[in-house]
Amino acid sequence: MLRVRVYDTSNGAPRVLDGDESLISHPGPKWIDVLEADEGVLNKLGERFGLHKLAIEDCLHLDQRPKLEAYGNHQFLVLQGFSTPTENWSDLTMHELHFFIGQDWLITVHDKGHDAIDTVHKRIDADPVNTFGRGTDFVMYLLADALVDRNFPLLDCFNNALEDLEERIFAAFPPRSMLQETFQLKRALVLVRRVLSPQRDVVGLLSRGGHPQVSEKTTLYLRDVYDHLVRIYEQIDAARDLVGNAVDAYLTQVANRTADISKQLTVFASIFLPLSFIVGFFGQNFDVLNQPMFFWSMLTSMILIPVTMLFWFRHKGWF
Repeated sequence: MLRVRVYDTSNGAPRVLDGDESLISHPGPKWIDVLEADEGVLNKLGERFGLHKLAIEDCLHLDQRPKLEAYGNHQFLVLQGFSTPTENWSDLTMHELHFFIGQDWLITVHDKGHDAIDTVHKRIDADPVNTFGRGTDFVMYLLADALVDRNFPLLDCFNNALEDLEERIFAAFPPRSMLQETFQLKRALVLVRRVLSPQRDVVGLLSRGGHPQVSEKTTLYLRDVYDHLVRIYEQIDAARDLVGNAVDAYLTQVANRTADISKQLTVFASIFLPLSFIVGFFGQNFDVLNQPMFFWSMLTSMILIPVTMLFWFRHKGWF
């Protein structure tokens, strides 16, 4: 699907024209949004705007690393982000957005719909002068900012999952499945960190200026996107540390449980050890042991010794 938006000032009053590829030849700054692009569409755009073949090839294989490349009359930018349709972090979906940034045109290519793109469309419709009127590079900033900000709800999902794990770990009997869930959470955090770490460097490079297709005014706004990525990166690192602590706490809790069970079994074994000796000794076939005095001595010992041992263990704090 191809959607073209043109900032038109031919009639004196700024307005945004919205339509299909018939608006590509219309004068004025334009944003061309391509969803699920095929080779034919990208080749047509490449001939019209002078897009480099290597960048077009990257757009046909949406598994690129975040990067910024200069190709003569345009910049090629790859950004990625994540979203969760629900509040469950396991429903993690990665989005990849490619930008061709020209002097007065912007082409975006992606294979999935994203709430960030819809948000920018609505913002342009609500205030075209202060959005599209600032240039296509400012539209690029709006898209990058919306894409990055969509990661914050994901971090909230991670934090909620970590809090839930901590509560369950210190419960009386943490389930065995918790360890597998913890490692799944750790893998998800590693994936997010692996994607957003190079993206931070890419946006930082873009925010330093010196790119002819991006004005100095827009670079000031891009610094804010860079700050957001730094915050996200720091929160991900903190969450990874907490996951590691959660694993250690779980293993410690299991070890403590095992030690407590072993201690209880040892107490029971210690109590029955003298009882086994008494029963075995007085059960020998000797006439002298069959006298009433020895019989009552055996019963008294079998009562007093366990009670004394229990009091002694309690006094020592062994159980």
